[in-house]
Amino acid sequence: MRLSEFWRAVSDEFGEAYGRVLVSDLVLRELGDRSAADALARGIPAREVWLCLCKAADVPESRWYGVGLPPPKK
Repeated sequence: MRLSEFWRAVSDEFGEAYGRVLVSDLVLRELGDRSAADALARGIPAREVWLCLCKAADVPESRWYGVGLPPPKK
């Protein structure tokens, strides 16, 4: 997952404003008690951060994968 795909997934799942708050404020135990933003800044892969964020925010597992990708071109 690219960083741009991470941000698209966050926006699609949580909305742009609330998503940015979650990424900056929600402390994720699985990432060493860091926020998602801090984890990304420390080089933790975006996919790993996304999955931890999904678990912490109770996102249904059916929406964990394939998000953040642009719609297919027609």
